Amino acid sequence: MVALEISTPKPEEITLTDIARKTRDVARQLALLSTKDRNDALEAIAQALAASTTEIQAANRIDCERAEKEGIPQALSARLKLGETKLNAAIAGVRDVAKLADPVGTVQIYRELDEGLILKRVTCPLGVLGIIFEARPEALIQITSLAIKSGNGVILKGGKEALNSCQILTKIIHQALEKTKVNPDTVQLLTTRAEIRALLALDEYVDLIIPRGSNSFVRYVQDNTRIPVLGHADGICHLYVDRAADIEQAIPIILDAKVGYPAACNAIETLLIHADIAQDYLPKIAEALQGKEVQLKGCDRTLEFLPVDSATEEDWHTEYSDLILSIKIVDSLEAAIAHINQYGSKHTEAIITGDRDAAEKFLNQVDAAGVYHNCSTRFADGFRYGFGAEVGISTQQMPPRGPVGLEGLITYKYQVTGNGHIVATYSGNNAKPFTHKNLDE
Repeated sequence: MVALEISTPKPEEITLTDIARKTRDVARQLALLSTKDRNDALEAIAQALAASTTEIQAANRIDCERAEKEGIPQALSARLKLGETKLNAAIAGVRDVAKLADPVGTVQIYRELDEGLILKRVTCPLGVLGIIFEARPEALIQITSLAIKSGNGVILKGGKEALNSCQILTKIIHQALEKTKVNPDTVQLLTTRAEIRALLALDEYVDLIIPRGSNSFVRYVQDNTRIPVLGHADGICHLYVDRAADIEQAIPIILDAKVGYPAACNAIETLLIHADIAQDYLPKIAEALQGKEVQLKGCDRTLEFLPVDSATEEDWHTEYSDLILSIKIVDSLEAAIAHINQYGSKHTEAIITGDRDAAEKFLNQVDAAGVYHNCSTRFADGFRYGFGAEVGISTQQMPPRGPVGLEGLITYKYQVTGNGHIVATYSGNNAKPFTHKNLDE
C-alpha cells in the first residue's frame, strides 16, 4: 500500500480516516464469517508466504543493508533481520493459529433469569486493532493471523527501517486473501511517521492500540491517545540464583536467558545471586558468560570476586537488549524479591533453586506477568505458550497479561431474550423473584 498523505487532502485522495472507516466496515463482515472461512484464509496466507520466501528475504536484505549504513543499534538490527529460521517459524505460527479453537461466538454464561427470560454472554471481536511496531517484520505476520482468526480488522504501522519488508509481506497477504472470503482491506499498512499521530487520534474507529518497541516509543503512544493501549514499556527481566541452586543447572539457564537472543524483551538484564554461594558460583558463572562475550557489571560486593565494571543505580533500571549483564549479590530470598519488585518491569522473572518453599515464595510474591522456576525467561512467548503467535506482551495489571494471543483480542456482549418481560414485574412489594438458573447449551 502506498504512503498516504493525511494533511489537507484533495477530494480524490484517500485519508487515514477513510482507511480506518473501511477497515471497521470490513471487520464487521469478517466477524460474520465461519471458522472455516477464516482458517482457509490463514492457510492461503501461509502458502503464499512459503512460496515467496526468496522475494521476502530479498526485500528484508535491502532493509538490513540500509539499516547497517545508517548505524542503527545492534538490538534493533537483530530484530529487523528476517532470516530463514524466523520466517519459517512465523509461517508455522500462522498455521498454528488456524488450529486453535475459534475464540468468537463462545457462550460464557447461559442463564435463565426467569422462565422465558434468558441471558447469554457471548464472545465477539474487539473491532479494529492499531498495531505500531519497530523493526520485527515477522510481527506483521503474527498479528495479521491473530487478527483474522479473532475476527478483527488491523491497521499496521511498521518502523521505517522495515519498510520494504512490511510492504512485500502486506502485498503477499493481500494477494492471498483475494482468493478467500476474507476481504483484503481487513489488513491495512501505513508507511509514514506522520500517520502514527493521526492513527492515535482515530478513537472513533480504532478499538485497541498495541505498540511494540522501545520504552520511549511505548510511552509516547500511551501519552498521546484516548484509545486503550496494550503493551509494555520495558523488558527488565531478572534471574535470581538462590543458595539452594544447582550450579550445573544454573549456568545453561543463565546463558540461554542472556545470550540466546539478547535483543529480546524476555532476555535477562540483571542477575541476582545469594551471598552464601557467591564466592563459589560467581567465578564459574562469569567465565561462562564472558566466554560468550557478555560484558559484566557488578555491585560493590560482586567486585570482591570478579574484576568487572562497577554497576551504578542506573544499571538496575536499564534494559540493555545487548550482551551486557549487571550482577548483584543479595543476602536473602526476600532481598531478591524486593529488588525485583523495585526495579523490574513486570515482564518475566525467574528463580533457580532446589528449595520448593523458596520457589513458591518467589512465584507468589514477585509482581510480574511471568514468574518462572528453574527455567529460562526466554519461554515468555506466545508461540512457546501454545498461542500460535502473539500480538505483543502486556505488563499491565489488568488482563490480558503476558504474551497476548487470541484471548486478548476479543470482548463479549450480553444477549438477553424474553417474551414481553418487563423490570416492573421484579420490583415493588409484590416483586417476582428471579430464578437465576444456569443452563446447559
